[in-house]
Amino acid sequence: MKTVVFQSLLLLSPQKMRFRLLKRNVLALLGVSFVVVTLLFSTRVLLVSDNDPAAPNAVVQVNQCTRSGAMAKFNLGSLAELAESVYNANYRQCVHNADRFPGEPRLVLVVQVHNRPEYLRLLIRSLEKAAEVHSFLLIFSHDYFSEEVNAIVQGITFCKVLQIYFPFSTQLYPNEFPGKDPRDCPRDISKDSALKTGCLNAEHPDSYGHYREAFITQTKHHWWWKLHYVWERVQALQGYSGFVVFLEEDNYILPDFFHFYKSMMAFRKSSCPDCDMLSLGNHDGLADFPRLSNKVLTTGWMSTKHNIGMAISREVYYKLMGCNNEFCTYDDYNWDWTLQHLSGTCISKPVKVLVAQGSRVLHTGDCGLHQKENCRPEWASQKVEESLVAAKDGLFPPSLVLNGAEGVEHKAHMKNGGWGDVRDHILCRNYAKRL
Repeated sequence: MKTVVFQSLLLLSPQKMRFRLLKRNVLALLGVSFVVVTLLFSTRVLLVSDNDPAAPNAVVQVNQCTRSGAMAKFNLGSLAELAESVYNANYRQCVHNADRFPGEPRLVLVVQVHNRPEYLRLLIRSLEKAAEVHSFLLIFSHDYFSEEVNAIVQGITFCKVLQIYFPFSTQLYPNEFPGKDPRDCPRDISKDSALKTGCLNAEHPDSYGHYREAFITQTKHHWWWKLHYVWERVQALQGYSGFVVFLEEDNYILPDFFHFYKSMMAFRKSSCPDCDMLSLGNHDGLADFPRLSNKVLTTGWMSTKHNIGMAISREVYYKLMGCNNEFCTYDDYNWDWTLQHLSGTCISKPVKVLVAQGSRVLHTGDCGLHQKENCRPEWASQKVEESLVAAKDGLFPPSLVLNGAEGVEHKAHMKNGGWGDVRDHILCRNYAKRL
């Protein structure tokens, strides 16, 4: 067969042979050109230039990774486009500044962020002043997307940064669960009246007869989703063996935060191997800080004392996941009070915590879930700066001293309600599957 084809080619004139070769080359060139144009068009759709006059108005730099870890676009044009951007960002997990700070992080901090940009700026300012901050990985977990907050986070240049997004926020679902569905029952309607009106969740008020408020439930949802996502899905944490420190946007860390964390880890290893958590902060501010700077104590975990600057290991995370159902069905809209309930009930051995008596994390927020007006972050900034001047001589203690060992036991409390709707229970329980 090969001989026949060869003889046929010999019979062709040189002109015809050149024509056939030219024809093949043209077809091949057209095919390659089509592929290249398609790729360029696709890339342009994903990476619209900041200066492109044809670019949509509601596009913000955020979630398309480049080799250097820079980020591209976040589409705010519609709820559907915003939701798609959220899922894409969570999938891509773009680590900003990865090229500047290669290697594994020595400390991971996770910041839960809503929409208080001035307090967030204070936190970031404190992080920038922290010793050895270049070795940190900061993970910002957002439940509200805004250009202002995004610009603040992406302005960080002093360490690696990852942004993740709670995909079931009330911003993404404003008129349906887990947001507020117009068919939901009013908070204070009686159950009898609710059943007569036929509102959606009439069968499920909380322990005090109130119906759900979407903005109230979101914080607990976000906290539990974030815990799952950070430990199970964040690729940058694969192989990380340290503790993860959980902060909020209205926290402020002291310059020796990492130094003190390392000292607490060493103290735990030598003197408190059964301590489950670290609490690098407290709610006492910097009162008497020079005297308490190097003091720690051990005690049972309490919501009102140890929910600031809380650090946990992967092993403790697994303990909490063993209580997924109990966490998600306990009728308290606060994640920290729910955690206190689990300590000594579902978690049979009460959670033991090693506490910094000289707080390395301050709470700056004078506004929060229940207070929206008269917020004065500039006052908080001034107060922090004055406190730091008074505390500077107590920073970077060479060693730690155990100043007390309190009993570790279950501390019962009156649940706060706000978490009686079975839809919240079902969604919360399913985060591990829906990630």
